[in-house]
Amino acid sequence: MRPCADLDSVHIGRPINDVVANLVVAQLMYLAADDPDKEIQIYVNSPGGAVTAGLAIYDTMQYVRAPISTVCIGRAASFGTVVLMAGAEGKRFSLPSATIHLHQPLIGGKGLQGQATDLDIHAREIIRIRSVLNQLIAKHTGQPLERVERDTDRDYFMTPQEAVEYGLIDGIIAATRVPVLAASNS
Repeated sequence: MRPCADLDSVHIGRPINDVVANLVVAQLMYLAADDPDKEIQIYVNSPGGAVTAGLAIYDTMQYVRAPISTVCIGRAASFGTVVLMAGAEGKRFSLPSATIHLHQPLIGGKGLQGQATDLDIHAREIIRIRSVLNQLIAKHTGQPLERVERDTDRDYFMTPQEAVEYGLIDGIIAATRVPVLAASNS
């Protein structure tokens, strides 16, 4: 989870939690302070994770002046998809075999329990968060909010081409083949 030596890149290759979010936010702030006009690349291969941690990454991506490109490698699911779509317009990409996945926020853990009033508070909060996320998706994709609400009601898996058509990403990066050298017989 640290920048590569000579590249201004950040890799998110695990579930997004508070620790991951703090590392990513620190990297983005460092890279943006180092050269505010130099593009930062975020590579996403994540099943998603905690919404509040993800929102810290999202807000920082929107805050820094440096343009941010995003690339899905493997999968971008749940909040991983939000990070992917939050890159600068025209700079959101996927590798050809990746999977991109939308859904509504979940309450994790071993089960929510407590008094009825506390459960009501949690229910209202997750409904509020669902609304915030749907509005962000509509903003970044250009899709009508009603469609986003419908599409995130259940799991919605997309190929990179479908994600381009939906507006989550701007393009698919073609595979670059590295020439294989023939073994020497000497």
